[in-house]
Amino acid sequence: MVRMSTWGPLALVGGDELHPGNEPQDEVLVGAAGNGPAFVLATAAARRRPEVAVANAVRWFASLGLAIEELPATRRSHAKDAANAARARKGRFFYLVGGDPGLVPKTLAGTRLWEAIVEAWRSGAALAGSSAGAMALGEWTLVRERMPGDDRRRYLPALGLVPRVAVLPHFETFGHRWVESAERAAPRSDVVLVGLGERTAALHADGAWRALGDGGVTVIAGGDRRR
Repeated sequence: MVRMSTWGPLALVGGDELHPGNEPQDEVLVGAAGNGPAFVLATAAARRRPEVAVANAVRWFASLGLAIEELPATRRSHAKDAANAARARKGRFFYLVGGDPGLVPKTLAGTRLWEAIVEAWRSGAALAGSSAGAMALGEWTLVRERMPGDDRRRYLPALGLVPRVAVLPHFETFGHRWVESAERAAPRSDVVLVGLGERTAALHADGAWRALGDGGVTVIAGGDRRR
């Protein structure tokens, strides 16, 4: 995996978030949040009842002792709003739920809100994304090449927080089927594919990556695969 500077903890989660089994990574994130504001972003779920994703997140993290609230981020206007960005800048915890892989970069890239979130993370805040949320944190996100149900994937620029990386979530259920097309369509020779099992995270903290959860983390680079 790519090494980054030591900022706040960063978790790339393979999906099925906000359910039992996610405690190992979520407890690390909750611990880093301290007493600061904690937020869930339902950006990826904007077309699929985002209020349900928010309610699930509020309930789940309350069970772990953390009170969170929604940071509005389902429209580009939210991401451009100065007051919303100012609120984010004070945050100590951010969680991007799953949903549509293309929506998060389209909504957040190059905005005041995303810049504020990154600034907070670099100041020690916890940041996590699950499934489509995790995909958005890499250099590229993978979207369907053509029709729904198509296993072939194409690359779109993501938020670029983790350079060289494209995330393959739900790896043990269906994400592994994307590997062939992702390798074939790779925009550069140094692309790193990170396959994440559900309820499993690749967690960056204290200057190093580690895997948490039973689903496993598979790293594919230059034709080599390791777990």
